[in-house]
Amino acid sequence: MITSTEHQPRRFEGKVAFITGAARGQGRAEAIRLASEGADIIAVDICGEFESTFYDGSTAENLQETVAAVEALDRRIVATQADTRDFAALSAALNDGVAQLGRLDVVIANAGICAAGMSWEITPEQWKETIDVNLTGTFFAAKAAIPILLDQGTGGSIVMTSSVAGLKGLPFLAHYTASKHGIVGLCRTMANELGQFGIRVNTIHPHGVATGMQPGDMMALIEKYPSLGPIFMGSLPDPISEPEDIAAAVAWLASDEARHVTGIQLPLDLGVLTR
Repeated sequence: MITSTEHQPRRFEGKVAFITGAARGQGRAEAIRLASEGADIIAVDICGEFESTFYDGSTAENLQETVAAVEALDRRIVATQADTRDFAALSAALNDGVAQLGRLDVVIANAGICAAGMSWEITPEQWKETIDVNLTGTFFAAKAAIPILLDQGTGGSIVMTSSVAGLKGLPFLAHYTASKHGIVGLCRTMANELGQFGIRVNTIHPHGVATGMQPGDMMALIEKYPSLGPIFMGSLPDPISEPEDIAAAVAWLASDEARHVTGIQLPLDLGVLTR
């Protein structure tokens, strides 16, 4: 686990990063990591509950904790409560952040939800909420940001949070898996379209991450269908990643060190995909 930011390079000095789902978990870790390397942050989070999930939603207090952590690093942050499914609200939050901070360089479309169930038992409402938050919300974040990046004319980096479920047919997660596979297709198309403008688009693919957002109904299904459990096993000894592990990979992918990397799917999977 990577926790220290004292000796990080300043790869994002003078740059601004837009992060969705920034109130906690991976989004907060990404905000802190990029801020520790010089970035100012535009942070968005819904700070609310979802109908189809079995864990507590983020809160306004969580988002303020992210604000405090970034400001403690002597960086600026503009934080807004907004639903990524609401394009007008999301665009307004981003535009306000750019107006205050002066520019946009990095987009991290991180917001997402997860719940478990057998595919044929997923309700239409559960399906719609997952697709809308995970896939449409990612599209809206990119759609809001791309015109700003094009107008600046200085390139940029878009990192979309997919999942191991975006590369593998994980059981019990049909709606989640469909949404995360969709993000891969979106990334590949946008990478082809935007490369001519110096804008890179990539996806990351974590496995389990200790964010407190794991679907509580998953273990019951694994116990009921034990033959499917090994599909989730990795080859590394760590059973789960920390948010800081994911943030470290995102920081590299968003930085100029990865300036020739676009359209890739970067597994952060504890070796799940090697099996």
